[in-house]
Amino acid sequence: MKNAIVGQSGGPTSVINASLAGVFEAAHERGAEHVYGMVHGIKGLLEERYIDMSEKLHGALDIELLKRTPSSYLGSCRYKLPEVDAPDAKPVYEKIMALLKKLNIGYFFYIGGNDSMDTINKLAMYGKQVGSDIRFIGVPKTIDNDLCVTDHTPGYGSAAKYIGTVMKEIIRDATVYGTNYVTIVEIMGRNAGWLTAAAALAKSEDCEGVDMICLPEVPFNVDRFVEKVKRMQAQKASVVIAVSEGVKLEDGRYVCELADDVHAVDAFGHKALTGTARFLANTVARALNTKTRSIELSTLQRCAGHLTSRTDITEAYQVGGAAVKAAFEGHTGEMVAIKRLSNAPYQCTTELHPISEVANLEKKVPLEWVNADHTQMLPAFIEYALPLIQAELTPIYVSGLPHHIYLDDRKL
Repeated sequence: MKNAIVGQSGGPTSVINASLAGVFEAAHERGAEHVYGMVHGIKGLLEERYIDMSEKLHGALDIELLKRTPSSYLGSCRYKLPEVDAPDAKPVYEKIMALLKKLNIGYFFYIGGNDSMDTINKLAMYGKQVGSDIRFIGVPKTIDNDLCVTDHTPGYGSAAKYIGTVMKEIIRDATVYGTNYVTIVEIMGRNAGWLTAAAALAKSEDCEGVDMICLPEVPFNVDRFVEKVKRMQAQKASVVIAVSEGVKLEDGRYVCELADDVHAVDAFGHKALTGTARFLANTVARALNTKTRSIELSTLQRCAGHLTSRTDITEAYQVGGAAVKAAFEGHTGEMVAIKRLSNAPYQCTTELHPISEVANLEKKVPLEWVNADHTQMLPAFIEYALPLIQAELTPIYVSGLPHHIYLDDRKL
């Protein structure tokens, strides 16, 4: 029987380890003697850094801890494989295939988002070229929820739950003094505004909700933004706004670039985005002579394991198992996707799609889910997002704090 290997890549989530647990358990149940884990993804594999996960996970309690531990247990990377037909590509792919042969790998799983699916796509293409029988399957994850073909991605529901919760708390805090105050909250989202849209979940019978939501799907105009804030503050003293870190001007520049901050670029050419809320808060303060505050949720929105959605963690585990089932049944070069069957009651199943339909593509928030003046989400979005944040999975507490399992790669 062939062995399996699994890696985690890109930005972590609070439920990515549930997918890892799903792959690990399902592969063992289907007869894989060894399930290896790449330490820091494909980059770590190229450095021959991997573990036998059976030597690290001992019994049901470790699996349960793994499912409830946020971030990537195996470590992650942002490493771009060369194009398969590039002049310098052959040695890289030959090394990967040699390592997989050495470990007797028949099944390769990669848990990640757009860029990770690019890795699976390239490996499957190369494997086909050289006649390899290894099955390459993508397991979806990303808090950004921007993967095509899947209704939603594991990781998004928990991040949305965190954002909705935190926005309610910020709104309550922002109103205590009754004085003029503008609070601008910066939420992750480079080109797709799914996370920022989740701020709309704060509105309920016990909360008036945010006053404005700014998505990257809608071209941003700083002067119009200030004018909207002015009109809102004429109606109420405290204004709370959710803005995506990736909002762009009509000329394509990110708003955060107006702050003249230095923005590094990663291996995939993505600029590091930060400072949008700070720039806008300073701009509003100068223009309207009002107190302002900027808040960046930053990595908190992706690692808040104490606010994990039970729906989310269950689906994350299920897509891991579905990926193993697909690989053991002979599929390769595909990604597991979630297909929604109904909202009431909420029901989903899994299906497979070619990686080529996913890699390097982005799913945007439908503009028909945004109101006419681009400040609020419409009921269609709430109906879409609300089932994904339902129920809770309480962490395992030790000495009053959540208990996690982690891999100390310094000892490897």
